[in-house]
Amino acid sequence: MAQVLEFKLPDLGEGLTEAEVVRWLVEVGDVVAVDQPVVEVETAKAMVEVPCPYGGVVTARFGEEGTELPVGAPLLTVAVGSPEATESRGASGGPSGDGAGSEASGNVLVGYGTGAPAARRRRVRPAPVGQAPATAADPAPTTAAHPAPVTAARSAPVRASAPTSVPVLGAVAPQGPVAVISPLVRKLARQHGLDLRQVAGSGRDGLILRTDVESAIRAADEDAAAVPSTPARPEPDTSGERIPLRGVRGAVAEKLSRSRREIPDATCWVDADATELMAARAAMNAAGPKVSVLALLARICTAALARFPELNSTVDAEAREIVRLTGVHLGFAAQTERGLVVPVVRDAHTRNAESLGAEIARLTEAARDGKLAPAQLTGGTFTLNNYGVFGVDGSTPIINHPEAAMLGVGRIVPKPWVHEGELAVRQIVQLSLTFDHRVCDGGTAGGFLRYVADCVEQPAVLLRTL
Repeated sequence: MAQVLEFKLPDLGEGLTEAEVVRWLVEVGDVVAVDQPVVEVETAKAMVEVPCPYGGVVTARFGEEGTELPVGAPLLTVAVGSPEATESRGASGGPSGDGAGSEASGNVLVGYGTGAPAARRRRVRPAPVGQAPATAADPAPTTAAHPAPVTAARSAPVRASAPTSVPVLGAVAPQGPVAVISPLVRKLARQHGLDLRQVAGSGRDGLILRTDVESAIRAADEDAAAVPSTPARPEPDTSGERIPLRGVRGAVAEKLSRSRREIPDATCWVDADATELMAARAAMNAAGPKVSVLALLARICTAALARFPELNSTVDAEAREIVRLTGVHLGFAAQTERGLVVPVVRDAHTRNAESLGAEIARLTEAARDGKLAPAQLTGGTFTLNNYGVFGVDGSTPIINHPEAAMLGVGRIVPKPWVHEGELAVRQIVQLSLTFDHRVCDGGTAGGFLRYVADCVEQPAVLLRTL
């Protein structure tokens, strides 16, 4: 006899609390193997394929593509020990047997295990209109209802039927739990000051859907407009395109806002003659594997941080302490279709220019493919931002919280420059350093930036630290 197990959205690590369903990889009725990826989700860090810890037949999916789900919300249900799953495993030579113990991997993602089947839940059935609330002799269930499962294939999605009448305020008694599960529905109601206990749900078992909330909002607006004593107020033009701040874009917005709120930053900059650096790079590339300009700048940064460790630190505001970090984990800004991300090169202080270039290239490709793991986007101690690739000369970067500094690099272009007492055309680059003024003063920041500029102008300076 088949046992139906519920698979919930697991903890994806790094403090993430929600994820957006991007693409389902299985349909209802498909046979899945243990640890087979079943859905692709986008978190605030990266795209992640979520594997299912159970082997069996998919009986229901929860959440359409584009829906945000909180950690712990149901993703799908799997019939374990069903004839279809047993036949498929037998044909493929896989494991057989009944029960959750033989069909679960027990370890899916960070902080998630499948040692026991999910507890059965009872649906909340809201009282009909006019019915008195449940008494102590007839208690109402207290467990919230599940979201309605998506039981059809993507090519023919099941849509909830429209309500036969517009939900009106005051249709449901205010006692008892609210039959709503979607966080988007709750957020929409909060934005418009709508009490969900006053809305009648058109979904199964009285579940309140988004269309119910939108209809109630329209009805309330129409009632307010019909009152002659209340003059209509001009509303702002909201006809433009609305782009949700979620996923990677939302995480970037939150981190940059926090940086501006918490870090008293300052910026200094200098123009440097990169002619000798470009010549040294050409010589390197002629003799071996190609080394990028970004890799050379990364190597210069690690040498500069060894001389000025104040900038490889973070601030513990609660303890009122500056924490100087022993290792350099170098982040670099990478532009992708999903927005700006900052992959991190671990232990950059132990790598040479060639090794740095290879790791930067690998992480950049993974970032553009949306395949970076959350751990590859966190834990940086210093960031290098090469905005020169966009054809601009200078910028004042925002520090990547909770780091203490960021080096910005503009484009390298030929400009008139006084070289050895004579006017000449040289390859000039603008370097800018934004730093947390709590960790050091301008003298330290200026010394760091001047050392970087000296290495750019005279790469032989680096020989002292190699």
